[in-house]
Amino acid sequence: MAATSSCNFNWGVNGKGTPEQPCSSSKSSQILFSSNLSFCYSNIRYCLSLRSHQTLLSTRFNETKNSAFVVASAKADPLKIMISGAPASGKGTQCELITKKYGLVHIAAGDLLRAEIASGSENGKRAKEYMEKGQLVPNEIVVMMVKERLLLPDSQENGWLLDGYPRSLVQATALKEFGFQPDLFILLEVRILVAAGMLYYLVASHYLVNEEILVERVVGRRLDPVTGKIYHLKYSPPETEEIAARLTQRFDDTEEKVKLRLQTHHQNVEAVLLMYEDITLKVNGNVPKEDVFAQIDGALTKLHEDRKLI
Repeated sequence: MAATSSCNFNWGVNGKGTPEQPCSSSKSSQILFSSNLSFCYSNIRYCLSLRSHQTLLSTRFNETKNSAFVVASAKADPLKIMISGAPASGKGTQCELITKKYGLVHIAAGDLLRAEIASGSENGKRAKEYMEKGQLVPNEIVVMMVKERLLLPDSQENGWLLDGYPRSLVQATALKEFGFQPDLFILLEVRILVAAGMLYYLVASHYLVNEEILVERVVGRRLDPVTGKIYHLKYSPPETEEIAARLTQRFDDTEEKVKLRLQTHHQNVEAVLLMYEDITLKVNGNVPKEDVFAQIDGALTKLHEDRKLI
């Protein structure tokens, strides 16, 4: 980057933000910038900004007599988070709390698929066939949907919270090949007791949740098409009769389909964890939602603070 100054600058900055090497006089000059670069020139005030490695660096040069110092600030890269869990494990509730505090863009793969189905497209028709059977939608459909949404400007600028995806090792691998790597993979764990055979889907917490309770949580869910708010006929009923009259049920929120989805989740979750084992946060999903969020919030706060120090 050429400059009109008569000095050549090429140095780093130490931990206190002061130059480690002085400048030297030169007829032609260049300024080499890195994420830690600063420079001084007496009696002149400069302002500039640049983007390096997707991090915006802003520097302000303050005038002093025969010396100058630099005040530098850096905007940390936005957070990239994935959250996974069995149907009715509480992902929607936690996503709402996370996005409210951290401003991340909430991207739910299920919502993307349901929107495609509602459009009546060929991909939507194919996706519905698989979803009605409780099976994973083919990757050539869903991976591209998720990829395109992650690439939109709001996701790139504010960071994203990917909800319920990836759901298989193949999907996780595809996202990695496209360059999407999360900073944290959150797994909401519930220990599901199946009435027939006393089998366990997950073994993380010290509490048991009967499979029928999870089924009840899903089957009782209702969507307000006007506001997009999710209600539950038993646990979170609508405020008025007017709202109640317009509520709808998702086509895949039936008892038969949710049991198939539970089985599919169990078959694939361990494989997905292999991809993200170094950045996985396992959260006990059997405790009250406030306690669940406290576990998540602590991890995200630390991650956010550590990012600001880099």
